[in-house]
Amino acid sequence: MTAPADKPAGGDGRPARRDRAGGPSPRRAARLSAVQALYQMNLSQIDVETVIGEFVGHRLGREIDGESYGQPDPVLFADLVRGVVAAGDDLDNMIAAVLDEDWTVERLETILRAVLRAGAYELSSRPDMPPRVTISEYVDLADAFLGAKQAALVNGVLDRIARALRPDELEAPHGGLYPLS
Repeated sequence: MTAPADKPAGGDGRPARRDRAGGPSPRRAARLSAVQALYQMNLSQIDVETVIGEFVGHRLGREIDGESYGQPDPVLFADLVRGVVAAGDDLDNMIAAVLDEDWTVERLETILRAVLRAGAYELSSRPDMPPRVTISEYVDLADAFLGAKQAALVNGVLDRIARALRPDELEAPHGGLYPLS
C-alpha cells in the first residue's frame, strides 16, 4: 500500500531534483519512501520494523506501477521511519504548538500528518540536514501528494518549528524562499 496520488515529488510537472545518474536524489527518494511507509503504518497498524523490512525488501529502488522513484538512501529512510515512530508524541506536540488553535494534529489528513512528522523529526534530530533544504523537500512532497494549499501549510509549520529549534541557521533569508516571521 502506498500513499495517495502515488506519484513522486515533482510529479506536478516540475522536474524532481535529480542525482548524477538522472534519478531523484537518494535523500529525496528516502524522504518520499519514509512518508509512504508512515502512511502505510497508520492505515494498517503494522510495526516499524515490519514496514522497514517490507520497503527495503520489496519497494526501495524498484519501479512501482510504471513509476521509478529512484534509489533511496536506506540509512536515511530507516532513520526517518524509526525516528518518527520513537518521537511521535514529541513531534505531535511540536506541530500542535505552531498550528492554528482551531486545528489539532489528529484532525490533519493522514498523509499530511506523515509529511509534517517526518519534517519535524528531521529538523529536530538531523543537524546534518540544513533546515531550508529539509523544509523545501517536505513542501515539495506535500505539493506532490496534496496540492498547493497543504504545501503552504507544511511550509509555515516546518518554518516555525525550524525557527524555534535552529534559529541561528535561519537568521538571514536565503534566496527569499522563506519569509522571516
